[in-house]
Amino acid sequence: MTMLDRMRRHKGWLKWSLALVVLTFVVFYIPDFLTTTTGASPNETIADVEGEPITVGSFTRRYNAQVQAYRNAYGGQMNDQLLKQLGIDRQILQQLIDEEAMVAESRKQGITVSDVEIRERILALPGFQESGKFVGEQRYRQILQIQNPPLTTTEFENSLRRALMIEKLRTALTGWMSVNDTDVVAEFRKRNEKVKLDVVPVTAEAFKSQVMVTDAELVPFFEKAKDKYRIGEKRKIKYAQVNVEQVRGTITVPEAEIAAFYQQNLSQYQTPAQVRASHILFKLEGKDEKVVQALAEDVLKKATAPSADFAALAKQYSEDDSNNQNGGDLDYFGRGRMVAEFEQAAFGMKAGEISNLVKTAFGFHIIKVVDNKSDQTRPLAEVRTELEDQLKWQKAQAEAERLAKSLEATTKTPADLDKVAKERNLAVVETGLVASDEPIQGVGAQPEISGRVFGMKDGEVTPAMRVATGWVFATVTGRQDSYLPQLAEVKAKVADDVRQEKAAEMAKQRATAIATELKNAKDFAAAAKRAGLEVKTTELVARGTAIPDLGISEAVDAAAFALPPGGVSDAISTATGTAVIRVVEKVGVTDTEVESGKDVLRDELVNGRRDKFFGAYMQKAKSGLKINIKQDTLARITGGL
Repeated sequence: MTMLDRMRRHKGWLKWSLALVVLTFVVFYIPDFLTTTTGASPNETIADVEGEPITVGSFTRRYNAQVQAYRNAYGGQMNDQLLKQLGIDRQILQQLIDEEAMVAESRKQGITVSDVEIRERILALPGFQESGKFVGEQRYRQILQIQNPPLTTTEFENSLRRALMIEKLRTALTGWMSVNDTDVVAEFRKRNEKVKLDVVPVTAEAFKSQVMVTDAELVPFFEKAKDKYRIGEKRKIKYAQVNVEQVRGTITVPEAEIAAFYQQNLSQYQTPAQVRASHILFKLEGKDEKVVQALAEDVLKKATAPSADFAALAKQYSEDDSNNQNGGDLDYFGRGRMVAEFEQAAFGMKAGEISNLVKTAFGFHIIKVVDNKSDQTRPLAEVRTELEDQLKWQKAQAEAERLAKSLEATTKTPADLDKVAKERNLAVVETGLVASDEPIQGVGAQPEISGRVFGMKDGEVTPAMRVATGWVFATVTGRQDSYLPQLAEVKAKVADDVRQEKAAEMAKQRATAIATELKNAKDFAAAAKRAGLEVKTTELVARGTAIPDLGISEAVDAAAFALPPGGVSDAISTATGTAVIRVVEKVGVTDTEVESGKDVLRDELVNGRRDKFFGAYMQKAKSGLKINIKQDTLARITGGL
């Protein structure tokens, strides 16, 4: 993490010791398919466990936190489509249900958390401390209020109480578990031993072009593995769709409603005051403060001299590696993003002014304000079209859902579906034969719809089901039962499998033959080259490391760590073919390294065992709880799970 990151996060973000307390501490990007403009209120219930509600607000907050974590890790690669494919929405809902189940089990076991315990934990959280001391009641409330959305002390403390209940339950159930020294040391050595290898890969792919496959070979191969080529059940589907975009075209929004919506959501169109500043940082950590201050004062004189080049001085003197080569530029930032002393100085200056020395937990700063932006509000005229589109979409979603639900009562048979589609001018799509795991024409991959359709009897119609573009009613118009095909139908697939098997056997024979030569060769690389094979040398690698052309292979790991330096393996079968390896270097683990690292590993191993036990316990406990998911609410805010 850069120095700038630490400055920005020091005060505005809470660093939890409890992983179960998930709060949103920055303004998160909310994907298009997950907004509350679909008509779901933040207080609306999305699911409940033993009657305790899980709200849309808690779901959205948790979802946003997870999305931000992914975007921080993967940047622009993590788009909305990929998020849907990963099923993040389903994972988040399951997390919330699991946590509510843990709280319910805690109550069942008589676990409570007192106000004193809550207070003690708040005082100990780093996010509420400054110079090792609690920031005070006023600042505590301010930190909660600048979250998105803002948190009251009651909301936060209730979340903390629940987390502490779960922590107590887990401790009560698993606190007795431990790991002995022998197991810890053995695991530490196993994880940290490394080898450097010469690898001679002999891949099956290299031999495929040499393989001849005759029709006579296909018959016995196919007969031996017929079930592998079984064709799964397929069905033809017909569906009628209540299309949201089509409904949207019929909706108008009165000007008064647009203006009212603007006023109700004015904060969304306001940009708070911002400052753009540059700084020169002199770190104090591990240094004599007086010496550092003297240097900082000397540079301050240079910075305030006529015609001084602040950017050049930052490049020369600043110890903030995240921006010193950019002249100390911190870009624009608002209140609550920097530590208090830095923020107070920056927001108290005009563009072009340079501060006196400002001392923070990071050291001494010289700050130059480059630009100031005052509070701004985008006028209604500027955002009117945007608001109208948003309201139209919201109304269209609600109207499409209302219409779909109202049609359920009269859409019970395929004849009903045809009649309703004609009367309501609904688009009707008839697919060809599709398998349960194949995308459906017009709506794509829809596991829920496929699951229902493949479980239906002839003459039935599904209830209204949510898809990305609206709601659908589906029925089955034809079916093809699962069957074992004739060879002719799958001949190309069988031929390719025979070719792959023969190529893998050729690779194995070649590797077996070359292994004997390589074991006896004085020059491993030269012998491989004479055989027309290439030697690839790895870096020092630990167990479980992917090796070029071989991937991750337990068989390669077993051979590599069993051989002495200079040892050559037999032919080793891998996922890509066969390989021969030679151990170039072997690096073990010293007793000193074991001593320095075993305590951390012990904690990891113990926690792993406790997590496994606790997970199994809760899985059983959950089976006895009443859990209800409100699929209609879920569908409105996620487009369907």
